[in-house]
Amino acid sequence: MNCKLLVAVILQLALTMGASAFANPDSLDCGPSTTPGATSCGPDLTPQTPATPNFSTPVLNAVGLPVGLPLSTAHPKVVFQINQAADATTILRFVTNYLIAEPTAEVAVVGYGGGIDFMLKGAKDAAGVPYADQVRTLADKGVQFKACNNTLKLRKLGADAVVPQAVVVPGAVNEIIRLQTREGYAYFRH
Repeated sequence: MNCKLLVAVILQLALTMGASAFANPDSLDCGPSTTPGATSCGPDLTPQTPATPNFSTPVLNAVGLPVGLPLSTAHPKVVFQINQAADATTILRFVTNYLIAEPTAEVAVVGYGGGIDFMLKGAKDAAGVPYADQVRTLADKGVQFKACNNTLKLRKLGADAVVPQAVVVPGAVNEIIRLQTREGYAYFRH
């Protein structure tokens, strides 16, 4: 967990729990106490308007969703990275099982290097079963398949080499980062 996220989570927890001293250090009374011989250093318990944090990036809760977004209406978003042909069967199984547990999830499978092989027309698994059938079934459930154009160019292949359910993106790395940073996808790599 990065430091900024950790600080944001702690601050949000403090605000949620009503610990205004964390959100507004000026509310601390660390002066002399009205009781002779004692000093006080704790939150000022007089009612006040809660501090409103001014963040340039959204505050995320403990599960990584923007604060204020009810968990019951949140659709998980996951990007599965694949860069080795040998992992295709496993990744497709992971995606299938994930959708059983999270049927409303938005899922993208982004491949580069050997990870695009299963998205190529005519590709078959070790048992000789065409990958196109599995890809089609998952695409019908809303899974997006994305093949790296840089990999296709290195192999001297065009976009017409991939199955119709897959789209070609300019670069897989850029697409994975875009999905994470701009669309809020969680990242999974096998």
